Amino acid sequence: MMKHYDYVLVGSGLFAGTFAWHAVKAGKSCLVIEKREHMGGNIYCEDVEKIHVHKYGAHIFHTSNRKVWDFVNSLAEFNRYTNSPIANYHGEIYNMPFNMNTFSKMWGISTPAEAKAIIEEQRGTITHEPRNLEEQAISLVGKDIYEKLIRGYTQKQWGRSCKELPAFIIKRLPVRYTYDNNYFNDRYQGIPMGGYNVIIDRLFEGCDVLLNTDFNEDREKYKSMGDYMIYTGTVDSYFDYCYGNLEYRSLKFESVLLDTDNYQGVAVVNYTDAETPYTRIIEHKHFEFGTSPSTVITKEYPVTWQPGMEPYYPVNDEKNQEIFARYEALAKTEKNVSFGGRLAEYKYYDMDKVIESAFGLVEKLLGADRI
Repeated sequence: MMKHYDYVLVGSGLFAGTFAWHAVKAGKSCLVIEKREHMGGNIYCEDVEKIHVHKYGAHIFHTSNRKVWDFVNSLAEFNRYTNSPIANYHGEIYNMPFNMNTFSKMWGISTPAEAKAIIEEQRGTITHEPRNLEEQAISLVGKDIYEKLIRGYTQKQWGRSCKELPAFIIKRLPVRYTYDNNYFNDRYQGIPMGGYNVIIDRLFEGCDVLLNTDFNEDREKYKSMGDYMIYTGTVDSYFDYCYGNLEYRSLKFESVLLDTDNYQGVAVVNYTDAETPYTRIIEHKHFEFGTSPSTVITKEYPVTWQPGMEPYYPVNDEKNQEIFARYEALAKTEKNVSFGGRLAEYKYYDMDKVIESAFGLVEKLLGADRI
């Protein structure tokens, strides 16, 4: 006789984990079905020489939502890490996001007024409504910043020319006329001490777990094991791709352990020229101010997604949004199932927004008093 649960959760990322934590606290039983061999989705870390390696790319937690910040700090202690990446353009180093340090290096100027004048002059070359991403970027930050810090990186990320990408992909570009290298504007920011696995373990305490298990291979069986299901996998696979495949961009990671205590002096370096095949190098020890005598670096390569690969970034063009809208309508007809997270909602989510969204589901299913 199979055990029966109050909730079956498909996937073990932050959305499922946030709901599971609240459900268990409410006395509910939960079964987690995870396709991978480990829990935690893309925030999972591997320990290498006492360095917590972000296996699926850099994850820096940031939020302005005090409720979310208090929640994650109840799960783990966070350090004071501030995201201050740099850009490498053919060996020229620029601070990110675009700020007075960037402009001073690029143009040899020192005041906000000088920077504003240059950017305004260059923006003025686009006198019509931007027709593509290139024109949109120039209309926001000017030609110099676009050519050195946006064009090559964006073309690698999306696998096509900026002239072929729709303008709406870049709605805004942060420009700061201060000497401030803090990438985020959010009030709270940091990395959990001990890595994200500390949070993963806390979120799923009290749950039963099936690893290496593909829900879609025996969907009805796993659905029947609970009264209600939380589905966080790809929405098109849930419905057997009846409206076609949604498109994604994927990533390939190459990690190496180096016999040096400091490879690049910062956690993240973006390579913004078109010729370098990877978009960035991550040096993981800097996320936690590590003192290990060795270091681990990861090169991140964008690749064209194919079925069977891990989907990372939804291709939110008009065609895919139309397909997703049809799946979304179908999802609303499913009884005793809720869809949530980046794959089920076909949306690129920051971590805090995933948790905020899960809070909404907790309120709906477990009651507002649980948040």
